[in-house]
Amino acid sequence: MESAEIRRRWLSFFEERGHTVVPSASLIADDPTLLLVPAGMVPFKPYFLGEVKPPFSRASSVQKCVRTPDIEEVGKTTRHGTFFQMCGNFSFGDYFKEGAIKLAWELLTTPVEHGGYGLEPEKLWITVYEQDDEAERIWRDVVGVPAERIQRLGMGPNFWSMGVPGPCGPCSEINYDRGPEFGVEGGPAVNDERYVEIWNLVFMQYERGEGSGKEDFPILGDLPAKNIDTGLGLERLAMILQGVQNMYETDTLKVVIDKATELTGVRYGANHESDVSLRVVADHMRTSVMLIGDGVTPGNEGRGYVLRRIMRRAVRNMHLLGATGPVVQDLVDTVIGTMGEQYPELVTDRKRIETVALAEEAAFLKALRGGTNILDTAVTETKASGGSVLSGDKAFLLHDTWGFPIDLTLEMAAEQGLSVDEDGFRRLMKEQRDRAKADAKAKKTGHADMTAYREIADTSGATQFTGYTNTEGESTVVGLLVNGVPSPAATEGDEVEVVLDRTPFYAEGGGQIADQGRIKLHSGAVIDIRDVQQPVPGVSVHKGSVQVGEVTVGATAYAAIDVRRRRAIARAHSATHLTHQALRDALGPTAAQAGSENQPGRFRFDFGSPNAVPGAVLTDVEQKINEVLSRELEVHAEVMPIDEAKRQGAIAEFGEKYGEQVRVVTIGDFSKELCGGTHVHNTAQLGLVKLLGESSIGSGVRRIEALVGVDAYNFLAKEHTVVAQLQELVKGRPEELPEKVSAMLGKLKDAEKEIEKFRAEKVLQAAAGLVDSARDIRGVALVTGQVPDGTTADDLRKLVLDVRGRISGGRPAVVALFTTVNGKPLTVIATNEAARERGLKAGELVRTAAKTLGGGGGGKPDVAQGGGQNPEAVGEAIAAVERLVVETA
Repeated sequence: MESAEIRRRWLSFFEERGHTVVPSASLIADDPTLLLVPAGMVPFKPYFLGEVKPPFSRASSVQKCVRTPDIEEVGKTTRHGTFFQMCGNFSFGDYFKEGAIKLAWELLTTPVEHGGYGLEPEKLWITVYEQDDEAERIWRDVVGVPAERIQRLGMGPNFWSMGVPGPCGPCSEINYDRGPEFGVEGGPAVNDERYVEIWNLVFMQYERGEGSGKEDFPILGDLPAKNIDTGLGLERLAMILQGVQNMYETDTLKVVIDKATELTGVRYGANHESDVSLRVVADHMRTSVMLIGDGVTPGNEGRGYVLRRIMRRAVRNMHLLGATGPVVQDLVDTVIGTMGEQYPELVTDRKRIETVALAEEAAFLKALRGGTNILDTAVTETKASGGSVLSGDKAFLLHDTWGFPIDLTLEMAAEQGLSVDEDGFRRLMKEQRDRAKADAKAKKTGHADMTAYREIADTSGATQFTGYTNTEGESTVVGLLVNGVPSPAATEGDEVEVVLDRTPFYAEGGGQIADQGRIKLHSGAVIDIRDVQQPVPGVSVHKGSVQVGEVTVGATAYAAIDVRRRRAIARAHSATHLTHQALRDALGPTAAQAGSENQPGRFRFDFGSPNAVPGAVLTDVEQKINEVLSRELEVHAEVMPIDEAKRQGAIAEFGEKYGEQVRVVTIGDFSKELCGGTHVHNTAQLGLVKLLGESSIGSGVRRIEALVGVDAYNFLAKEHTVVAQLQELVKGRPEELPEKVSAMLGKLKDAEKEIEKFRAEKVLQAAAGLVDSARDIRGVALVTGQVPDGTTADDLRKLVLDVRGRISGGRPAVVALFTTVNGKPLTVIATNEAARERGLKAGELVRTAAKTLGGGGGGKPDVAQGGGQNPEAVGEAIAAVERLVVETA
């Protein structure tokens, strides 16, 4: 039975029994504690924790999962893999132990022709938690499993929790007996290689407390509602139903191995080393395709690093097997071919997946060539010095300069019999990260001691932001720093950082730059504010200079922002949201925000895309944005629980951290995003949005720059003026300009060709006269001279070679001609074979001439070129060439 059919039967079986079929969630975990989804229950976690009320009482899914803790073991054994599919059925306060057990037994043992998997009942063994009498009774008395095939095990293998206080409960596992060829009998308690686990039933019935490990925690009591979470490994069941030895021989992985053997000529099963590499390739390429399909792009951090790491391991193993060129295209196509039936989005998104994968392969092959040389040199030096450990700085160099994941360096070093100083490597990595954080912090805090800000926060609490509804208002100075040092007072001319108890000033964050404005004290003091930051969460620090009077802590103040500037920033921020949504509509959800900056009247927006956005698509995006403006959609913000925001489909920026309560900005029926920034009240207030273009700012990341409102109008007005001027010049309508300008450029190009031809002919006409001017210097025909100024280097070279060719009779010849281009002297010198036999080489002659001209030059023995700075020295240069000919010939 093929994997796609196993999946289809699973979902069909449970749907027929009242379960809501839930599509697989993205591998990109919607959980700040996880990089990638590692288990089938992760998408249902909020329901089990009671954070969100489930919209169904029964559910079923086949969830894509990725686990990478044991990545180094992949391929070495047939049990480790990074990608797998977890079939699950879930009950939220509906059926419990008996219902889950009966459903599992029915699906596994129902004959294939009746929609089941057709497993022989006598080959199924059951394990239950050692204290779970109820589960054992159901298996024995209700289902009919013989007591001798039911085994009790301890908390380690048969009790489940999330590792934190919350729901927990006993497990019951269903195991399949693969037969005596896989070892001794005695059930899963004795031999889990023979009796392989295929399905785990988790009975969530208790609440656990604090504790460590899988067993060291107290059971606090029963849950108010009992839940079911089960998981069946699709690959393990496929291994059994397809009658193969391990998961690498199942249909979705064996076909990738077969393609790898075709590309390398290495037969699977020939030896252990090559089998390990083939299994690494099959597993890692399948995982890579699934990750890219869900929007992950290769990078040096987070899930992007996971993808880069496994892709580069796959490519390197292909080259260890003998591949000499690119291989990813064929492997990706094979994976999509075998997984596409289960996940059709892989087929529809094939082009993007291929583009990302091929770009990463190309980058790595380039890095592999350079990095391997560095590593080989380091290995040689280490062995020569009698060492057995590759230094951490070499591993860091390979990672930082050549993109070698540390595990790749570990593998390659181990192949040479060396270990790696991992502690040294990680120390250097930490230092690099710390430097980057310090640089970023310096921008935010001006190198002030963070302790000062924390003390203000501890004493006065968080700053209340009033800027959503007010642009000015009264407040109190609760903190003051002068030149980065806490101070009770500041006077005229001082650079200060002011903390207020409440403020209308927006602190830079979420891509929006800070407000500017003034703070006036009742004493008459005035502070010009040019920046606002939050070096400590919740504390807004106003940076500026005292213009008049004295500022003191505790003084009453009146804060007012630059309203005109704020409104321009708000227009830009709202335009950013519209651009984000329009791009997602045009390119798909992978065009996710990767950063932004909103300034008065302009913004930049970074987003994920493996390729440049075609001009026509960018035009459509711009048109869609401006159509939204004309619809005069209302913009409103609402604070709500983060789970409710997600339920409503609000877009969250990747990498941002959000609290339990979030602010959601909604633009009509067009856009909904989590955002703490300031916005317009109606899209009509934007007036106009003009996208200036897009460009690449890194691997898989593009940037759009745009203008909003008056700035966009001014830009278009200037363009209109330019177009009007062009109309006047070419005597045509605006729509005719491209054709007319193209025609003019064509004529100009033709004219330049004619001029070039005429100039070349004129230069070459001088050749005969120059030949006649040749002087005999000790048997060498020497031609020197200065041709008209402005003669190009190419034309001068042609003339020199033409003159040399006209000197006949096997006579030694040296031709040295000079000209001046843009006020600087230029020379080309050529010698024939007979002259070179006399020791006259063009390169040496040019260096002598160029030195006299105040410059340099060089070339081959037969022809060389040089130049200098002093056109007045051409005569001296000619004389120097003549002297060298006399001395050499």
